[in-house]
Amino acid sequence: MLYTVLVIAIVFEVLGTSAMQAAQHFTRLAPTVLMVVCYAVAFFFFLSYTLRYIPVGIAYALWSGLGIVLISGVGYITFGQKLDLAAILGLALIIAGVLVLNLFSKSTFH
Repeated sequence: MLYTVLVIAIVFEVLGTSAMQAAQHFTRLAPTVLMVVCYAVAFFFFLSYTLRYIPVGIAYALWSGLGIVLISGVGYITFGQKLDLAAILGLALIIAGVLVLNLFSKSTFH
């Protein structure tokens, strides 16, 4: 359940970051408002809840790692931002790190 809440927080953060891209330096009102709402929901409702039970270092590692991978995919699909081989390999290493953290670390919540 806690990881589901953390994934929801990550999804809202990715939506907020996507809205920031669409806001074009805060010159477009709707994406700017969406960005603020998504970040508020991500941080205040979901991430803060998970930090009651998951150590902050672990939660942030998952948050940042999965967020980077997801926003890279969104950038590629939605905004046409290209990923070269080095970027793809780097993202694969991030995914591997998240898996190692969750499968083998005794610091995580199981």
